[in-house]
Amino acid sequence: MRHHHSDIKPTHLAGKKWSQTRSLSRDDNITRLDTGSYLETNETTAPRRPWIDGPGSLYDGGGNTELSMSDLANKAALVTGAQQGIGAAIAIALARAGADVAINYLDGLAAAEAVAAAIHALGRRAILVPGDVAAPGTPAALVGATTGAFGKIDILVNNAGVFPRVAMLDMTDADWDFVHSVNLKGGFFCAQAAARAMIEGGQDGAIVNLASSAVFGASPRGVHYAASKGGIVSMTRAMSTELAPYRIRVNAIAPGLTDTAQPRYGMSDEELAARGAAMPLGRLGKPEDIAHVATFLASDKAAFITGQVVHANGGLFMAS
Repeated sequence: MRHHHSDIKPTHLAGKKWSQTRSLSRDDNITRLDTGSYLETNETTAPRRPWIDGPGSLYDGGGNTELSMSDLANKAALVTGAQQGIGAAIAIALARAGADVAINYLDGLAAAEAVAAAIHALGRRAILVPGDVAAPGTPAALVGATTGAFGKIDILVNNAGVFPRVAMLDMTDADWDFVHSVNLKGGFFCAQAAARAMIEGGQDGAIVNLASSAVFGASPRGVHYAASKGGIVSMTRAMSTELAPYRIRVNAIAPGLTDTAQPRYGMSDEELAARGAAMPLGRLGKPEDIAHVATFLASDKAAFITGQVVHANGGLFMAS
């Protein structure tokens, strides 16, 4: 079920053909934007958050990458689904490399605020932009909020996604449409809005889409999910060709099984541990493993890389 605030009306930044602005309010140096779109799902915050609170986590300072604070200096990024898990790790990693970050989330305000606080602790700016990426107008509003706060957008990370487990023989139209509307449609329109703003602003840009290793192997009770992520792989390649003349690079990451809330909706901790032990590298992925890849792809160190899928899966699947 989606909820919409009735007082949201599209407006435009002066001189910005595609951007939209929304009213902002500040509280304790954290900016929150009400885009008026929320989505109720079973993807709630995990009871434990080792990627946020644990030793060696990005919050703890143990998630340092090879990129220095200058690599993304003065860059502005939007990360969707950034209140927990991989999205939170990416938002913090981008800030650690020097970027200001707009944090999109659907629920879990306290978790989103914790991510923003971590970014502020790194000396970077953060805004909170709640919204359902599948809702018409929301992607443009999220990008408009980012450009309104930071003056531009250089980086988009399409991380928001859902994976309600449903057996193929039990799947309904609603099950299929829900997953595709968030994972594929939402990602496309966020990318479209970001690319328009990048072109209008005249700067280079980087779009990083989150695919999945489910595209390249079995995904029990996840035909709709695997199909949506396969669409992201194809979409990434097609986008990269169209946007290359504008110096906008588009790449995707296909994470393997990662220690976040999402797989716990379908597996117990014991099952996850067994799956991790079976990996060639002998463990589950960590959110910061994926964040390091995203930060690299967003940086100028990846200036000659576009249209690619980076497999970060501990060796479980090896692309040729």
